[in-house]
Amino acid sequence: MADTVSYQELGLSNTRDMFAKAMSGGYAIPAYNFNNLEQLQAIVTACAETSSPVIIQVSKGARNYANQTMLRYMAMGAVQMAREMGSQIPIALHLDHGDTFELCKSCVESGFSSVMIDGSHLPYDENIALTRKVVEYAHQFDVSVEGELGVLAGIEDEVEAEHSTYTKPEEVEDFVARTGVDSLAISIGTSHGAYKFKLKEGEEVPPLRFDILEECEKRIPGFPIVLHGASSVVQEYVQLINRYGGKMDGAVGVPEEQLRKAAASAVCKINIDSDGRLAVTAKIREHLANNPAEFDPRKYLGDARNELIRLIRHKNEAVLGSAGKG
Repeated sequence: MADTVSYQELGLSNTRDMFAKAMSGGYAIPAYNFNNLEQLQAIVTACAETSSPVIIQVSKGARNYANQTMLRYMAMGAVQMAREMGSQIPIALHLDHGDTFELCKSCVESGFSSVMIDGSHLPYDENIALTRKVVEYAHQFDVSVEGELGVLAGIEDEVEAEHSTYTKPEEVEDFVARTGVDSLAISIGTSHGAYKFKLKEGEEVPPLRFDILEECEKRIPGFPIVLHGASSVVQEYVQLINRYGGKMDGAVGVPEEQLRKAAASAVCKINIDSDGRLAVTAKIREHLANNPAEFDPRKYLGDARNELIRLIRHKNEAVLGSAGKG
């Protein structure tokens, strides 16, 4: 790629310092996925207003949707927007669930400050080999790398798994030592998408496997652990979507009190995607149902953006503990 650009040129931050501060401060850095301008504006606005460090992240599908050149300038614009709001919060740009070395390499070269290589579906030694290859390349550019052990169930963009496999704590030391990763995503009962748990009438969401988290923490003390699939699937949004023509029966997520507990531990990055999608979709549906003559995208997307700002402020302040840490 001829026009390789460093994340420093875009004003972005590496996640290394963010994670070190989160570990010592007992909070988690929010990692919000975005797919369009309004989502990115909302993330930056809410995080600047709550003085929260933030990881803006895109999946392979979102990167294709946005166009990688456009995405680079959107990330640079996000940093500048925060600065013009008077905020110096660190902002990282992260590839979520990279599935090949080539994709991770391309992201490093186009200004990402962090990449994830997800080899969790591969046999253990192949996962190590692929992750190690990405680490060796990315570290030349001071780009941090997230690996994954254990498989999350559910569907999100290109990531699909029918069954989850909990992370085996006895593997984490070896995996971290042999790959050189900077952070590790583990599987303790979260899952991708808006249907995280199938509950019968009267059943409650099963608790996350904090015993696995604690055992991993003991084996790799002080090492940054990441939780994927950690949306709470806010029922207010599910109900709005269903009220205005949607069909999302039985969508449930991870209770916020469980995420608060995780954020106070070695978990220093929590990924949130579905909640943002639900907030945006709910407000667009509501606006168009109540304003059938409306055809100005700024009106209904503006409503959606405002709701997403409100949601992210709440997550930073009440769930992740990241507000005021920027």
